[in-house]
Amino acid sequence: MRAELLRPLLGEAIGTGILVLFGAGSLVAALTVGDGELDYAGLGMVAITFALAIALAIYAFGSTSGAHLNPAVTVSLAAVRRFPWSDVPTYVGAQLIGAMAGAALIPAIFGGDAIDLGSGQTSIADGTTYLQAILAEALGTFLLVTAIMALAVDRRAPGGWAGLMIGLAVAAAILLIGPLTGGSLNPARTFGPLVVAAVGGGDAFWRDLPAYIIGPVLGGTLAAVAYDAVARPREFDEPEPAQGTQGDIEGRRAPVSTSATDTEERSSYG
Repeated sequence: MRAELLRPLLGEAIGTGILVLFGAGSLVAALTVGDGELDYAGLGMVAITFALAIALAIYAFGSTSGAHLNPAVTVSLAAVRRFPWSDVPTYVGAQLIGAMAGAALIPAIFGGDAIDLGSGQTSIADGTTYLQAILAEALGTFLLVTAIMALAVDRRAPGGWAGLMIGLAVAAAILLIGPLTGGSLNPARTFGPLVVAAVGGGDAFWRDLPAYIIGPVLGGTLAAVAYDAVARPREFDEPEPAQGTQGDIEGRRAPVSTSATDTEERSSYG
């Protein structure tokens, strides 16, 4: 492992741990308050908690690691050459470790009741087919990665909004597909609580795990490819910045007018 990867990997692990602890942990809290039942209002509180935890993690670690916090996001960015494939395994490994650590803190807070309440796991609801679950997770992750591409990757995006709006995109997806799959959108978010439930002696829904890998990876990759194809800025339609807005004005005296200097494209990942 390259030495310069250490800080980004720690950022991914801590950020994903925050996501799972507060996001999946809020599910256990809602079930505790509801005596084991989760109504739509409770799901709404879980969605808001996920949004806030993700926003915080992005603002905290976005400049360190890109704050992917999600294997599906890492793979999707690599698929459109916004992240090196060589770093994908280590990023995914850090995310899984962080997810397990965050999930382990849930029973540490709530005690054995957290295991009985599922440790914040996601599972396919009764009456929902496997194919429907994959499609639901794909659609939810499509929304998430579209938000990431538009607000964190595209250099035309307004500054400062990425964390909040990406978090709200996750909340919107949970509110739609939560009754069907729990609204994971993230293989690490599903994997961490699964491991903790299994180690703690609870019911672990391993049979559902492939749906939470296939759906998010497919939906995220499709979103990244679609955004690059449809909305990606091209050289010929990028307006030149107003002179004086990019630092000191540079130029030279000449008999003919000179063109503005090109500005360097910024990147939020990699």
